[in-house]
Amino acid sequence: MAVWLVTAILIITLILLITEKLPVDLTAIGVMVALMTTGILSPLEAVAGFANPAVITVGAMFLISKSMIRTGAVGFIGETVIHLSRGRPKLAMLLALLIVAFASGFINNTPVVVLFIPIIMSLSCAYDLSPSKLLIPVSYASILAGTCTLIGTSTNIIVSDLSLMYGYGKLGIFELTPLGVPIALLGIGFIYFASSRLMPGHATPVCEVKDSEHRRYLAEFVVGPDSPMIGRDPQQALAEKSPFFEVFEIIRKSHIIYPWRQRVKAEAGDTLLVKGSPNEILGVLREKFVDLHQPGQDLNFIPGDKESVILELIIPPQSALLGERLLESTLHGTHDIHIIAVKRREVHYIEQKIRELKIKIGDILLVQCHEDELEQLRRNPDFIVVEDVHHEIIHKKKAPMAGVIFAALIIFASTGLADIMVCALAGAFLMILTGCLPLRDAYRAMQANVLILIVGTIALGTAMEKTGTAKFYAQEFISLLKTLGPVTILAGLLVFTSLSTQLLSNNATAVLMMPIAVSVALELGVNPKPFIIAVCFGASACFATPVGYQTNLLVYGPGGYRFSDYLKLGIPLNLIVLIMGSIFIPLIWPL
Repeated sequence: MAVWLVTAILIITLILLITEKLPVDLTAIGVMVALMTTGILSPLEAVAGFANPAVITVGAMFLISKSMIRTGAVGFIGETVIHLSRGRPKLAMLLALLIVAFASGFINNTPVVVLFIPIIMSLSCAYDLSPSKLLIPVSYASILAGTCTLIGTSTNIIVSDLSLMYGYGKLGIFELTPLGVPIALLGIGFIYFASSRLMPGHATPVCEVKDSEHRRYLAEFVVGPDSPMIGRDPQQALAEKSPFFEVFEIIRKSHIIYPWRQRVKAEAGDTLLVKGSPNEILGVLREKFVDLHQPGQDLNFIPGDKESVILELIIPPQSALLGERLLESTLHGTHDIHIIAVKRREVHYIEQKIRELKIKIGDILLVQCHEDELEQLRRNPDFIVVEDVHHEIIHKKKAPMAGVIFAALIIFASTGLADIMVCALAGAFLMILTGCLPLRDAYRAMQANVLILIVGTIALGTAMEKTGTAKFYAQEFISLLKTLGPVTILAGLLVFTSLSTQLLSNNATAVLMMPIAVSVALELGVNPKPFIIAVCFGASACFATPVGYQTNLLVYGPGGYRFSDYLKLGIPLNLIVLIMGSIFIPLIWPL
């Protein structure tokens, strides 16, 4: 009976995590409540995850990663991409991939990608490159490199502490490196040569935030019922008025159509996201060729005027705005800005539809503000200003101190002089004490929703182990492959874990798969360590969808991607991880 009750809770949890009908942290709390009220776990067992070393270590590493970003210890290296590439796309891509990979091997990869999104957008604007050729590759490089060390991704830290809890010891800080580095090098090599052919070529609409003689503005036009554009290609029709007009998106009934992907004829009611000079914009408006989408808004297209700036703001994972209704958020209340529209994946919300919209990770807000507001927006960690490298205050004087603290953490943890949790807590404490990270920013960097999700899934994993649910599913899994031997069963577990992480978060997948992996090994009578390692690599092999990994979701909007774009590079990368893992895990960690 208990097995089926835990199974029911597990299924409901998976549905809620995949559909996001509830915030993930609320789902995690619901799991703990369900396990306590049904008597499956005692109250102490249900909340034991809050004291789990993995949760404490991951939280401390969030603070250390934030410190490294804030002091410019990573950002300064990243900005050299712009200077060294000198407009050569292949060199720019190679430098970006290598720097992101190196940084992601030692600090949490999500803030690295957050930092690199504006760098990539600036690079694209400076040298007329397509950001969609670079953003998914950067996300994938960070994921690949994150599996190279224990501290590269929170998933490895969680698996390591669960391994200790099950009695098989922690993972060393470089224990995954012998397999992680070859997989990362092969994967990054594939990305470098294949992305230019497989990735779409989307131009970035927001580039010119600085004043210049030839300044161009981003505007939203609507095709009226009597417009001569109806039935014609919008780009060609506007090009007749001026060859310098650019059409970036066509919004039709809230859905986004990219002209560079799909040729369509303009229809009455279509919204066009375009860029042009003040004279070009005013010219087509005077001729009634198109109308402004919101005629009442005070858009200023006066040449040389420095007051009106239109920007895109991306919502990162650590934003305090997540879950808030947009028009009730602090962004709307404390800044003198006008929210024009919101883009979420391939859906576009205009002003009339954003009143009830709740903010999610990766949302892009199109806003108009005064240039006086720009510096304040850059300082705010709740969003990233697109095409703006300096999207946060960088305290470069503290960079050497942050570097020393981080180097000491690596040395003490890798040599075994101190436990990784002790090193992480000490590092976080010293970062705050020395001023590398203000205490106020430290609380915001914690990503409480991620930590609570880990706590909730640890409780569910404990319930699976206690009730025999994990053993039951392990026996069922083995029965499917029992004639094929332990190596093949290990490969099957790796594949199943990778498939699961395409839909769930990598952390949730790791926690839920660990008891099953250990039970499978015990049922086979072999060493559980290779199966634990398989969970590490399988849970991080999330390349085929945008929803399983935060970095994939972050680049969705800025890159103008479709779901299918993730499959083009993602499936081959998944195969690289699965094939190399299946071959080399049993060799490096013998069964």
